Amino acid sequence: MKYVIGVDLGTSAVKLLLVNQNGDVCNEVSKSYPLIIEKSGYSEQDPEEWVEKTTAGLAELLDVFDGDVNDIEGISFSGQMHGLVLVDQESQVVRNAILWNDTRTTAQCQEIYDVVGKQRLLEITKNPALEGFTLPKILWVKKHEPEFFERASMFMLPKDYLRYRITGNIHMEYSDAAGTLLLNVAKREWSKEILDLFDLSDSFCPPLVESHAFVGTVTKEISEKTGLTEATKVFAGGADNACGAIGSGILTEGKTLCSIGTSGVVLSYEEKNDLDFEGKVHYFNHSEENAYYTMGVTLAAGYSLSWFKDTFAKQEEFDQFLAGVDEVDPGSNGLLFTPYIVGERTPHADSTIRGSFIGIDASHERKHFARSVLEGITFSLNESIEVFRSSGKTIDSIISIGGGAKNETWLQMQADIFNAKVEKLTSEQGPGMGAAMLAAYGSGWYPSLKECAKVFIQTSKTYHPIKENVETYEKLFKIYQQVYTQTKELNEQLKEFRK
Repeated sequence: MKYVIGVDLGTSAVKLLLVNQNGDVCNEVSKSYPLIIEKSGYSEQDPEEWVEKTTAGLAELLDVFDGDVNDIEGISFSGQMHGLVLVDQESQVVRNAILWNDTRTTAQCQEIYDVVGKQRLLEITKNPALEGFTLPKILWVKKHEPEFFERASMFMLPKDYLRYRITGNIHMEYSDAAGTLLLNVAKREWSKEILDLFDLSDSFCPPLVESHAFVGTVTKEISEKTGLTEATKVFAGGADNACGAIGSGILTEGKTLCSIGTSGVVLSYEEKNDLDFEGKVHYFNHSEENAYYTMGVTLAAGYSLSWFKDTFAKQEEFDQFLAGVDEVDPGSNGLLFTPYIVGERTPHADSTIRGSFIGIDASHERKHFARSVLEGITFSLNESIEVFRSSGKTIDSIISIGGGAKNETWLQMQADIFNAKVEKLTSEQGPGMGAAMLAAYGSGWYPSLKECAKVFIQTSKTYHPIKENVETYEKLFKIYQQVYTQTKELNEQLKEFRK
């Protein structure tokens, strides 16, 4: 039996999967690492932590592997997007990585609009200038830390730096490059126009490759530390959302993914590079060749639920906490929640807006609040689906993964609010499985990612929308959509009181 390893470099931990040719996960290891938060809005990590924890994880994975290590043919990566890693001419890290959830770059986003123009930026990069992207971070370092910027000869993204440390070779692939605001997404090349406007050289950007591209083998040092052979092939990998899409089988037109983690993502497969969503949703290169995906983001999806539980029932397990929500009718007896507790992304890119409970009544119990939180998160995700539908896309089948796929009531709620059938997978491994599939495809196990998906991915249960619930939620959704506009000014006034 042959094997591959998928490495998912997340924000809080690296997860490693050992997967065989049947798509079975034979073993998995997770290693956590800390965030560095110097002040409000800052979010950084030490790239050396990624290397150390991944190396330790690989060693642990192989320590319990009872097969022939020569049968582990390949390794590939999924990674947190947008993070800035600056390296000098010797490829040494210049400063800590600035992560995707760092929000210090509001002024730099405005600078990008002033220099490039909003419309021109959308034409080239297909995305608006948001604090999470990479170019604003580069400009922030250039302005506030010129001594570091002058030392920097190239930028990398998190998983690309990790892969460099494993192979000694530097590359970046299209799906992650699409989140930098430096890539011409349709032409699949670095934008000379944008680089020139900000006095950045071509050599500042790594060479671009396909996600399944073979980019080297494991170095002698990594081989000695982990037990992998030096012949183990390494493949480029993809952005976490692109890999999550691959690992969920989002590889044909009309396929849509709903992923609920800390943030929430609705992602839809696109064959075309010329659709116009006016920047309302993200538009990125897929990790499948010559394919794309559009994506809407709810900043605090699962985080809204964990915040609510930790605030009011910290000692309880989630199953215990959510017991009773199935007894509450759709609409939570007139209680409505908006999950803007850390701001919002889609369709309102607004860092000032905050969440609300609307319609609190003396009859409401904890189970009503819990259900309204689930409904509010799902309404927010539905806003992205409605953007897709308004552009002419048909969305009638959605694969649900993450925390939203772990509760039967929530899965049925998604089917009712989205008014589409919702599928739960037999084995859900998300981005790590997508990375493993890229390694399997790169190793030649299958002629395409689509063929690989037929073997690796199976549906365990399908939830169909219930007509009367759909009608109730359609009315409530219209009310939900009014809350943003009617609380925007109030939240702007409240901003000065936040610490």
